[in-house]
Amino acid sequence: MSTLIIWVMGAGLLLVNIMLRTQVLRLEARLKELSNPQEQLAFLRQQAAHKDKIPAIKALRKQYPELSLVEANNLWQQI
Repeated sequence: MSTLIIWVMGAGLLLVNIMLRTQVLRLEARLKELSNPQEQLAFLRQQAAHKDKIPAIKALRKQYPELSLVEANNLWQQI
């Protein structure tokens, strides 16, 4: 009987995990939609005028935490 309870609890936790993971993925996609790449480029250009590549990319990622390091580097290469 206790084995059955453990299986049911495990299945319930798995379903909750799947639902929460799906919600996080949707929120991340929505956040990327809301962040404007032109705005990010303008911020990076402003930072590039005062700093070298690495501090400018760090400032960009601090301002826009949803950006990955690769995306920030690609934006730097566009300048």
